[in-house]
Amino acid sequence: MSKSVPAFLQDESDDRETDTASESSYQFSRHKKSPSSLTNLSSSSGMTSLSSVSGSVMSVYSGDFGNLEVKGNIQFAIDYVDSLKELHVFVAQCKDLAAADVKKQRSDPYVKTYLLPDKGKMGKKKTLVVKKTLNPVYNEILRYKIEKQILKTQKLNLSVWHRDTFKRNSFLGEVELDLETWDWDNKQNKQLKWYPLKRKTAPIALEAENRGEMKLALQYVPEPIPGKKLPTTGEVHIWVKECLDLPQLRGSHLNSFVKCIILPDTSRKSRQKTRAVGKTTNPVFNHTMVYDGFRPEDLTEACVELTVWDHYKLTNQFLGGLRIGFGTGKSYGTEVDWMDSTSEEVALWEKMVNSPNTWIEATLPLRMLLIAKISK
Repeated sequence: MSKSVPAFLQDESDDRETDTASESSYQFSRHKKSPSSLTNLSSSSGMTSLSSVSGSVMSVYSGDFGNLEVKGNIQFAIDYVDSLKELHVFVAQCKDLAAADVKKQRSDPYVKTYLLPDKGKMGKKKTLVVKKTLNPVYNEILRYKIEKQILKTQKLNLSVWHRDTFKRNSFLGEVELDLETWDWDNKQNKQLKWYPLKRKTAPIALEAENRGEMKLALQYVPEPIPGKKLPTTGEVHIWVKECLDLPQLRGSHLNSFVKCIILPDTSRKSRQKTRAVGKTTNPVFNHTMVYDGFRPEDLTEACVELTVWDHYKLTNQFLGGLRIGFGTGKSYGTEVDWMDSTSEEVALWEKMVNSPNTWIEATLPLRMLLIAKISK
């Protein structure tokens, strides 16, 4: 299995700048043997900004799946406290975990919990790390402030991880409970129980969820300055019009925005985003982003990643996304996870490439993505 990490297992820190990117300088990350500059502009409500783009083809991910054997058990109990309107997850202990340090037969495990489909920081809790043991004892209560009716639409995911000296995480197993069918009145369900740890649940199950749609248009401008004798690079224009039927993770509260990067560049400076639009599942953005520096061959190697987020207090929660490109699985000769466009996304990119200087419009379904963390 790939070392990519599902979006709901990632932190999306609140470092949102203003609606348009600030002026800065960087280069677009193509293949190392063919460096070139790429500039981008972002416009909304008449505002524009200019910056230029580089980086490595390598993406940085926040976890490691598949390297360690999944074994052992976890003991926990859950209860809903009506007076506090809180879900309490009592994590007691684990036993017989896999050894990250095979020679010394030990791990540094901790437990992380998520309420799905709330895939951001607001849905994530974790215990302390217990070092040098395969049988950690936690005795910690992880609390979620949530209405019971909303809780009944959720799933509780508990995963066990080893955290090494360099703060890298290795997956040790997980358990998932469907809270929609959970009997909250059964006193036996409030008692501590042992659950066998299982391998990672494939994100394919989450794909089936309705994440809404995005209405957008793309345009490729091969010669932005007509008549110029020296060869010029082209521009890709991305017009994010609106989203439709976005999922509500926090009841009726939704404050969504769209973020864009051009892969393989995952640098923070290459990112552009729309303003946040609140209190609607059908936000209208009408935001145009322009990326310069595209040579014809770059259109085959690059991919537009658009992700939709719900901004809440100091965190952003992933709602769904698109990856628009040729979906070849490779970029500049390197196999990559993110070149995974669906047939509809590929069709939009092909039409754009084959119809220069023309807006190509589409309404595409948002989906679960394995997202690379933004690099510095």
